[in-house]
Amino acid sequence: MDQSARGWRWFVAESPRPRRVATWVGAPWLVIGTVCFGAFMGQFDASIVTLALPPLATHFDVSPAAVEWVSLSYLLALVALLAAVGGLADVLGRKLVYVYGFAVFTAASVGCALAPDLAALVVFRVVQGLGAAMLQANSVALVVASVPRERMRTALGVQAAAQALGLALGPTVGGVLVAALGWRSVFAINVPIGVVAMVAGHYLLPRTVDRAERSRFDLLGTLLLAATTTAALLALSGASGLAVPVLPLLAGAVAAGVLLWWWERRVAVPLLDLALLRTAPVGRGLFGALCGYLVLFGPLVAVPFAATGSPLATGLALTALPAGFAVAATLGQRLLPRSWTSARVGAWLAAAAALLPAVAPAALVPALALLGFGLGVFTPANNAGVMAALPPGRAGLGGGLVNTTRGLGTALGIAISTYVLHTGGGQALRTTFAVLAVVAVACALSTPALRSGNGTRTR
Repeated sequence: MDQSARGWRWFVAESPRPRRVATWVGAPWLVIGTVCFGAFMGQFDASIVTLALPPLATHFDVSPAAVEWVSLSYLLALVALLAAVGGLADVLGRKLVYVYGFAVFTAASVGCALAPDLAALVVFRVVQGLGAAMLQANSVALVVASVPRERMRTALGVQAAAQALGLALGPTVGGVLVAALGWRSVFAINVPIGVVAMVAGHYLLPRTVDRAERSRFDLLGTLLLAATTTAALLALSGASGLAVPVLPLLAGAVAAGVLLWWWERRVAVPLLDLALLRTAPVGRGLFGALCGYLVLFGPLVAVPFAATGSPLATGLALTALPAGFAVAATLGQRLLPRSWTSARVGAWLAAAAALLPAVAPAALVPALALLGFGLGVFTPANNAGVMAALPPGRAGLGGGLVNTTRGLGTALGIAISTYVLHTGGGQALRTTFAVLAVVAVACALSTPALRSGNGTRTR
């Protein structure tokens, strides 16, 4: 092999961890810590930008509807690409895709911070969404591949808690940065974190051993999935107030979804294995993930608009939700009896907590804490069950699907809560939590008895 070939291979092949890292007893926790960079940044970046939208509208002299595309473009790219990126990572290597994901995300953050106009900013946000998809599609798979079966629930709980922490800190940090340094600092803060994460990923993440077979990439399936999710998310955003044609977009989402189903049944190597999705642990687990994230994000929209107190008081009240989630996700197995840490128990706990503000609004803060705790029990157990049911070599696709349902659940939670707030009058907050309680009950009823399992082997 000549020198140029060796140099090119350095960029496209996964490098092994240093031997001392790979053989250290705490190596799995180094993987979890590295993956938490991406889990944190994905939610942190999505939530921190909300504080920059009003200054962006003023700076670029555009309407609030126009500046909303700064947030929406990121979410559209992220959800549309998650499953496809996860499938590619199963073939190319999850470490490789993850590290390059941070490179793309960091470079796009530089572009966002330097954007000369709104159009350029939206384009760079789409590229950021691509980088975030490369991170999130692989985060669950890397954890599953590195942690023993008996530690799976705890490991995925830590990863989920990092997401909750990013979600909780985003608005607070964003407000401080915008007030002190301006809107560009909201994007610039990603750059040093991204550089550290790339270095950590190179030295601490393991190579992928069990890869999917190399075969023709399902381009049409990828495009149809992207069209389905994009049209669906735009329709949901339109229902919650964005100036887009809702019914044509909804019809387009249904048509693209039907074509996707037809194509995936006929292609030799499908992007989505429909037979696998029909199995109870995978199909019902993904439905549960969608419902769980819908219930998690609904209050984050409803409470600020319906609250009558100061912004500081409202922010502190909302902190109870991700705080409860983080406690349960990381410490649930230590704090609760083993039989109480199942996905089904967590879903029922979340349903009871969501119902509480509907009947007793004064109990909002403890209800939010209890809701977060229930979802913190449910989410890691549910995701671990989905990943355990996947065949070897498909963990990347599984992680992509889990995060796709997270994105769709997030959009549904925002859209439903916004719609109820616009139509519910004086009882809007109670009605919103009643709807969330119904969704949590549906989640509990559909959740199978899932057990965590081991993932793909790494080295």
